[in-house]
Amino acid sequence: MIVNTHQAEAWNGYEGTHWASHPDRYNAVNDAFNPFLLEAVRPGDRVLDIGCGTGRTTRLAALTASSAEGVDLSEPMLATARDLAKDLVNVTFTRGDAQVCPFPDSAFDLAISRFGIMFFGDPVAAFANIGRALTPGGRLAFLSMRGYGDLAHPVAALGFPPPPPGAGPLALGEPETVGRVLTEAGFTEVTTRPVDAPQNWGADAADAAAFLAAWGPIRHAAGDGAAERLLPALRAFETPGGVLLNGEALLVCARRP
Repeated sequence: MIVNTHQAEAWNGYEGTHWASHPDRYNAVNDAFNPFLLEAVRPGDRVLDIGCGTGRTTRLAALTASSAEGVDLSEPMLATARDLAKDLVNVTFTRGDAQVCPFPDSAFDLAISRFGIMFFGDPVAAFANIGRALTPGGRLAFLSMRGYGDLAHPVAALGFPPPPPGAGPLALGEPETVGRVLTEAGFTEVTTRPVDAPQNWGADAADAAAFLAAWGPIRHAAGDGAAERLLPALRAFETPGGVLLNGEALLVCARRP
């Protein structure tokens, strides 16, 4: 069953297809955040990866855990995830909406997510469902966007007004909101920590501008000509290692009683 139909349409349409077709590019954007998340994984854990996308964090968790299952709304992204994990016997993927997915009770020791939890239709219901899937004493660790970081500069070059805090991708970016949602969902020992990491958007400004212009939110809102408008702002972030924009996240940990 899928209840988050708006997100399902996006992730099974152009946006999901673009992510599925460019897993290495999107992982270059987010991989520097992985150590913060994966420090929660322990040997022997049964891990549930929420909003797993093309399965990067699922596969990495499986290197330490006894098993890892990724769940996502996007069939195109899951097809890529399954292909990339075809040689891993302890990794599986399921298409589902975490808010209502019928996970087995107490089947996992740890639930993780790398920026896959910000668009729940009903976050309290979603986290309550995830909590039900955790064994008593099971842990939750996820990364959510805390702010737009340096990405705000090229986005401003497109003339977009900045989205308000606590909405859209920043819906779980404030500690007070996260604490309230997780407490209402039945979690305890909620902690939050701001973490930053460099995000590599391309080899040079032209490459990054073309990629950003094809990214779902930018393509939808900016249309044709976005790459040309993005280019000057991205030149300021060119380094020998690529176009590096600082990203801002919130690392959240909690426990099921």
